Amino acid sequence: MLLDEHISPAVASGLRRRSRTLEVSALAEWEGGGFLGLADAVCLHHAAAHGWTLVTYDRRTIPPLLRSWAEAGQHHGGVIFVDEKTIPPSDNGGLVHALSALAKEGAAWDWPDRICFLHK
Repeated sequence: MLLDEHISPAVASGLRRRSRTLEVSALAEWEGGGFLGLADAVCLHHAAAHGWTLVTYDRRTIPPLLRSWAEAGQHHGGVIFVDEKTIPPSDNGGLVHALSALAKEGAAWDWPDRICFLHK
């Protein structure tokens, strides 16, 4: 899982503590933070090339990007959307718990091109 720049790196740390086998990184840590502030398409493309699934609260710009990619036949590594009304960005513990549960439930899923909405 790759946590977008609006998700605290503390969530990545919490997930790694819960599961030693889960690969998770915050965008601020990933690739030395070199993708911070870059366009969504650049981050999503690089994440897909390296087998990462993006976790994001961004339901404004990511869905149109995914739609245009699907129309063009371009693939992504999967996206997990979080709703701030369900799990506020300030609720690191709730986000860790929900993502950990999803990781267990979806361990055998094929994540490329999957779109998922996180539940508490």
